[in-house]
Amino acid sequence: MIKHKIIIFALVILSFSSCITTKTAIKDFNNAEYYDASIKFEKIIKDGDSENSFLLAESLRKSNRLWQAEKHYNDAIKFGIRDEMAYYYLTLSLKGNSNYDAADSLISNYLSKGKDEAVINLMRRESLHIKNLRLYPDTSYYKVKNLKALNTSYAEYSPAFSNEKLYFVSNRQSEKIYSGTGTPFTDLYEIKSKGANVDINSLKKLGENINNEKVNEGSITFSGDGMYMIFAKGNNGKSNGRNNVDLYYSRYRRSGWTNPRLLNVNTSRSWDSTPYLSKDGKTLYFASNRSKGYGGTDIYKANVNRRGRWINIQNLGPEINTPGNELFPSVTEDGRLYFSSDNHEGFGGLDIFVASRKSGKVTISNPGKPLNSRGDDFGVNPYNATRGFFTSNRDGGYGDDDIYTFVNDDPNLKIVNYILKGTTLTPKSENKELSVLGNSSVKLLDKDENIIQETFTDEKGKFEFTVYSDEDYILIGEKENYFSTRGDFSTIGKEVDRTKLKEFITNVEFEKNLVLDKIVVNKSIVLDNIYYDLNKADIREDAALELDKLVVILNDNPNITVELSSHTDDRSTVDYNQDLSQRRAESAVSYIISKGISEKRMTAKGYGESQLIIPNAKTEEEHQINRRTEFKVTSYEFVENSEDVDSEEKFFNNN
Repeated sequence: MIKHKIIIFALVILSFSSCITTKTAIKDFNNAEYYDASIKFEKIIKDGDSENSFLLAESLRKSNRLWQAEKHYNDAIKFGIRDEMAYYYLTLSLKGNSNYDAADSLISNYLSKGKDEAVINLMRRESLHIKNLRLYPDTSYYKVKNLKALNTSYAEYSPAFSNEKLYFVSNRQSEKIYSGTGTPFTDLYEIKSKGANVDINSLKKLGENINNEKVNEGSITFSGDGMYMIFAKGNNGKSNGRNNVDLYYSRYRRSGWTNPRLLNVNTSRSWDSTPYLSKDGKTLYFASNRSKGYGGTDIYKANVNRRGRWINIQNLGPEINTPGNELFPSVTEDGRLYFSSDNHEGFGGLDIFVASRKSGKVTISNPGKPLNSRGDDFGVNPYNATRGFFTSNRDGGYGDDDIYTFVNDDPNLKIVNYILKGTTLTPKSENKELSVLGNSSVKLLDKDENIIQETFTDEKGKFEFTVYSDEDYILIGEKENYFSTRGDFSTIGKEVDRTKLKEFITNVEFEKNLVLDKIVVNKSIVLDNIYYDLNKADIREDAALELDKLVVILNDNPNITVELSSHTDDRSTVDYNQDLSQRRAESAVSYIISKGISEKRMTAKGYGESQLIIPNAKTEEEHQINRRTEFKVTSYEFVENSEDVDSEEKFFNNN
């Protein structure tokens, strides 16, 4: 009897222990400690356990081991998992293991009985991807090589080249373990390098003010001169610690990097990582899982203003971003965007993709093998137009992630850069002689008025943008105390025939200047060609076209209020002319309000014949000059120009 009691007691204890372990595994999973969670799920999992099989598979996927998750997704489905995403992730795992036939079969079976519309759409898309992947050749113009002198059995990834040094992320010397992946915490390193030739004796970890043993340091990028850097930092893997990854800034001063500070692009509830600075330092690309994206992590860009703050933060859109993960952006000197994704048409895990733009449309291409593999391929850093570095955990490496070099040997590759240059100007006086207007903002917009880039002119008023072939653009110039002005520009019909080019790189330059008029309160400005039918106040079609121009001015200058006035000639009675001019002014204002301009910003005023430009007019031409419509700024909200920001504050989060 006692023996039986002991056995029963032991079983109770075992059951209780198992329950606690399950709770602990789920807790680890919910805390994003996926590696630890996978170990615990493997210990408690039993035949028929669909939920834990699925969570184990998810733990493996989320800790970058998708190819190992195949069996457990399969078990979860076999045991009756309700979450139909298991079918999709199993498809990805099969594809990652190059088992295209099994993936096709799984997709067909699921589509015959699946009920989740979101998963159905994903599976249909994946079916097309697999079909196309079968057509990819095993070779391409890309040649890749493992950077053997640098790599170890630990992880080395996210290379960045700057000032004859190669910077990268590694966990080779860390003793603390990051529970998300079960690997050591990562730090930033540097090594002297001449292209792909590294001096291993110069290898060193960046200073303690940059590297923190309690968190992960991640991808890094540098300004063109190498004097400041932006890098990812955070995520200690603990629920009571810093779970977010954010972007930080540091400047090189007196033979060392300053203490890093947060950039203003970060949001408190998102992962913001994998930064890349354009060579001119004016555009920052990064990945983020912030809200209102397309799913997973998306790629964003931002422009820097004169105060050093990042503005115009934009999602790169659905052509590039998907419901999956897009990250590790970088830009070549001819404007192509490299990035990695697990949801575009890839071979498995993360693949490297190239986004090109023409005629306002973005085209995504997979460079194929050997740049991509069944493993994770990511973190491209262009060295020049044809060479660069990237990261992969493909078969044949030294262990975890390795850094590789690549060369694009395409003999037909010709780089054409289209460059738009210009100057911001302003009239010197009434004679319209123009002078340089420096320190102005200039925005480049597409035809749909989406901001592509914003820059700031120097003291000589010079600005420069990279543009693309066969596209229409809008330029907007802005400066305090000046009317914002816009101008159209187009590259349509101006594309260079690459087949006739002899040079590898060709720069095609265009010029477009912008003239900004100074805002003078209560100074009348005549609107040309605002005509009315005899004795009528109705807005004619030709008048509407001119009033539309005023609508643009008001939209581009939201900080002004105006008076719109109408004037008549003196060929009728004073009272009649006064009434007619007032009706015409009110009619014009009503038209502008109908275009979305707030009525609070406009006043209608009829002056009749009281302000004749040509008294005693004789000819019809002279009378026409008197019959005019004008507007004048009645108030202007001055925005103080903060140009005295200390350079040390540049790029810092001032919140």
